[in-house]
Amino acid sequence: MRMGLCQEKVKMMNMEAYPDREKAEQILTEAEQCNPGPWVLHSRNVAKCAEQIAARTGMNADKAYVLGLLHDVGRRAGIGQLKHVYYGWKYMNELGYEAVAKVCLTHSYNTQRFEDDMGKCDIDPEQESELRTALNACVYDDYDRLIQLCDSIAMAEGVVDIVVRMSDIKRRYGSYPQAKWDKNLELKRLFEEKAGVDSIYEIVK
Repeated sequence: MRMGLCQEKVKMMNMEAYPDREKAEQILTEAEQCNPGPWVLHSRNVAKCAEQIAARTGMNADKAYVLGLLHDVGRRAGIGQLKHVYYGWKYMNELGYEAVAKVCLTHSYNTQRFEDDMGKCDIDPEQESELRTALNACVYDDYDRLIQLCDSIAMAEGVVDIVVRMSDIKRRYGSYPQAKWDKNLELKRLFEEKAGVDSIYEIVK
């Protein structure tokens, strides 16, 4: 299934792997018009955290911000769980933003195991097969890991303790895979080491 913009169809050719900040903001604004909700503030907080951590660890802060801002853009397709991963991945690939498409997929799979997704499988079997194949083909880098971490410390209300965030998800979904839980804590330690801080919360605000 192909997805167009809310207002008009825009065909992108020979684009960079991710949009600049202005275009990313436009994409998020259009997505919010399609499906308003707290996910938009969450996305903005993930972007802010990613930018701050990237700046302290020698990564591209603009790229980190854009990836964080658009990691949940698939929610433009409406309320859903696994659906937002699939449609974000498809939509960003369609626009030629492969780096964003990758993060739309990988942010939900810090262990790179499809079975560790906690959301309801609300896509059809063919779409699920597409996602599984794409996930298995991914080679994770520090941008994937950074957005996974920031997704685990940012809520719509702001930055929270990572255990509080995971506990909130566990409460809402009824479970939280131990491997996924442990991986998030590992990612936190990884970026603390990269940034040379005792706590990641010294960086994010």
